[in-house]
Amino acid sequence: QVQLVESGGGLVQAGGSLRLACAASGRTFDQYGMGWFHQTPGKEREFVAGISWSGGSTYGDSVKGRFTISRDNTKRTVYLQMNRLKPEDTAVYYCARGARPWVGVNRDDYDYWGQGTQVTVSS
Repeated sequence: QVQLVESGGGLVQAGGSLRLACAASGRTFDQYGMGWFHQTPGKEREFVAGISWSGGSTYGDSVKGRFTISRDNTKRTVYLQMNRLKPEDTAVYYCARGARPWVGVNRDDYDYWGQGTQVTVSS
């Protein structure tokens, strides 16, 4: 069983930065892609960023140029550096482990999920 624990959420002013972290259990962390999604009330969970087992990354259109995903396989942790935050980035952010080594952009591409961490950006 894989467990994912997110941290780093909070309240920040528009234009500020936050770094989310997701710590994973399990010995095969480095064999799978990892991703971040976000969700607001009444909306579908939306892809934010993903990183393959080898470090290749993909981003949702709304965060390109502002967010950076990275991973440290020695620590079994994936990070999401969020810069130039906007009020519309406010959401619960979820970490997920991919079902395959490469990056997926759909929810069905991921088989384990964290509990989520709230990010609130004030204007």
